[in-house]
Amino acid sequence: MSFHSIDAWWWPYLFILIAGWLATDAWRFLGVLIGDRIRDDSDVIVFVRCVATALVAAVIAQLIVSPSGALADVPLTLRVGAVAAGFAAFLASGKRMLVGLVVSEALLLAGMAIMRHMAP
Repeated sequence: MSFHSIDAWWWPYLFILIAGWLATDAWRFLGVLIGDRIRDDSDVIVFVRCVATALVAAVIAQLIVSPSGALADVPLTLRVGAVAAGFAAFLASGKRMLVGLVVSEALLLAGMAIMRHMAP
């Protein structure tokens, strides 16, 4: 049986629902079942946290180094500078994430506005 074996209007929607459920909810259900049996500081949980953190860091790095859309028109120095300033603000504010995000976003938007006004 394949995706194209059923020729009904509802089949693609049902296929997406089933595939989406299997990809996400099945793992969540399994996590609930075995979550009480695993300690928070176990090697498995530490490994899972490391992988999750690495994936988030990789996505952020890709957005900074090779973005798409409107961010691709912003120079790399402005993108890196905004991230560095946001991280410094995050540390200076006692690790308040909102402060780091606001500073980074404000610098990025201000830099983009300056670039737009300087363009002929």
